[in-house]
Amino acid sequence: MNATMRRVLVGTAAVSMALSLAACGKAGADKKDSASSGDSKSIGLLLPENASSTRYESFDRPFIEAKVTALCPDCKVRYSNAEGSAAKQKQQFDTLIAEGVKVIVLDAFDAKSTQAWVKEAAGKGVKVVAYDRLATGPVSAYVSFDNEKVGELQGQGLLDALGAKAADANIVMINGDEADPNAALFKSGAHKVLDGKIKKVVYEQSGEWKPTVAGQKTGAAITELGKDGFQAVYSANDGMAGAIITQLKAAGVNVPVGGQDAGLDAIQRIVAGDQAYTIYKAYKPLADSAAELAVSLLQGKDVKAVASTTVDSDTDKGIPAKLLDPKIVTKANITATVVADGLYKAADICTADYAAACAAAGLK
Repeated sequence: MNATMRRVLVGTAAVSMALSLAACGKAGADKKDSASSGDSKSIGLLLPENASSTRYESFDRPFIEAKVTALCPDCKVRYSNAEGSAAKQKQQFDTLIAEGVKVIVLDAFDAKSTQAWVKEAAGKGVKVVAYDRLATGPVSAYVSFDNEKVGELQGQGLLDALGAKAADANIVMINGDEADPNAALFKSGAHKVLDGKIKKVVYEQSGEWKPTVAGQKTGAAITELGKDGFQAVYSANDGMAGAIITQLKAAGVNVPVGGQDAGLDAIQRIVAGDQAYTIYKAYKPLADSAAELAVSLLQGKDVKAVASTTVDSDTDKGIPAKLLDPKIVTKANITATVVADGLYKAADICTADYAAACAAAGLK
């Protein structure tokens, strides 16, 4: 090969390499631009668990997905459940951010651990809607119920179930997980109503939102206090209440037990007389509000049209919020609450095992 030919080939190779590098640079820039622009049609939805309550899969998720679709037909909800693991939820949160999702609806399994996540997300332009539990960090909006009022209704439910015996009653309290700020509000509200109107809270422990733990703690209370050592049990939710009632029955103890969440099994226990009450937090208005906030943030709209009040978290103040009112459900008002709202049909409640109890309660 002569010198002239070698110069031509080298020159051609150099031009080819330059064009290839330019093309790669453009592709890299396009990829970077795509990541920075984010996923403008997806909303992340992260729910905390599915063991102690059936509500998340049965109500929250489908209601949120349906409302998002109604408000934004070409939007997509990207859903994950933490299954009771804060570490798993952090991983799910990070994945959504890495994939460019710009709005995340977060029901934090451990609300105290989220400050760093939410702060990092905000720095990348990601908006977080705290759902049901007030996550720490600079969240853009919060939607939940008046959770201290939930506790007050729970306390009142126990007083009503005890009636004239309340003043001489000793109470066992099985609270929610201490990592959940709502659990502290439920507990505070319940004490606000119960303290001074009952004899004493003689045993108080966290059931960690785990039915097995709640059952074990109830067994320990029976062992420590004796079968006649308490006259009612406060349970922070229905999942734990079911396990508590099972433990009490096994020990031959029959006292009023209350819960929260209005799960179908809890409504059936109320009809049967095994559970005194539950707290009904209407899931559809809650879910609809979360969807409205998320779509508004995705579209760059002001959330104050939905979130008309403000709340403070442990880390941030003045968070735009919408707080809904809970209701107490007893055997006397099942028809006027969960049935009237379409949460359940009488037929859902009155299966063969509960037919006689439903007839006695006037449920048809």
